[in-house]
Amino acid sequence: MRHLLRYIGQRLYTTWAVFWFIVPFVLIYPWQWYFSRRPNGGGVVHALNRFWSTMSIIMWGMPVEVVRETKEPNPQPCVYVANHGSYVDIMMLFKYIPGFLNMMGKASLARVPVWGPLFGNVYITVDRASAVSRGRAAVAARRGLAAGKSIAIFAEGRISPTPGKELLPFLDGAFQLALEAGVPIVPVGMPLNHMFMPDVPGGLRVRYHRLKIVFHRPISTEGLTLTDIPALKERVAALLAGDFLPEGAEKPGPSTWRDPASVAVAEQQPANS
Repeated sequence: MRHLLRYIGQRLYTTWAVFWFIVPFVLIYPWQWYFSRRPNGGGVVHALNRFWSTMSIIMWGMPVEVVRETKEPNPQPCVYVANHGSYVDIMMLFKYIPGFLNMMGKASLARVPVWGPLFGNVYITVDRASAVSRGRAAVAARRGLAAGKSIAIFAEGRISPTPGKELLPFLDGAFQLALEAGVPIVPVGMPLNHMFMPDVPGGLRVRYHRLKIVFHRPISTEGLTLTDIPALKERVAALLAGDFLPEGAEKPGPSTWRDPASVAVAEQQPANS
């Protein structure tokens, strides 16, 4: 009975989370659509995205611990380098980083129905398999930094298959961009997002779980050259890996109304011949 009640609770919470993900977006979508097509409408669209993220996270109801290693505001502009473990990562960055935040995301985001074109019109998308796309994205990011717009980049390039346990090797792009623009890097750790919404094949999985976001001290790039990128990547990776917590070492399993232990035993028994 306990497992059945837990299963029902998980399904109800998933429905609740999806509802409060969709409703704020539907409310702001006409304004997003309009301003995303205006020459200077990006700031309004981002403010609407922050409202959407804030409303959703509040209504999901899970506690969020925000850790800032310094009370000083982050320098503007800067390059935020974050780990990537869940699709909720973007919403967390939208909510907890003040001001306009440029985002660099994979090109497939722009192909997501309804929301994708809005993201592609306002933020930066990149197809990492295309040298042309990478070049265009780098130019757009440099222009944004020159205009005083900070940018957030997932240095792993994609969601890690083992979030909260192991980082994927960092790509050079975020670090090269910061060095060329002469702006600081702010490492951002999000060690538990995958416990709320893991990236799993076969459908959506949502679990009520506390979240945490850590803003580390800015790392100056003054005086550094491209030869310093490997050491810089290693330093940032060590900080983000240091944010990992034991409770986030394994993704949450699928919902089941049966005792997981009995399911595992049944799966291990040989089938009747």
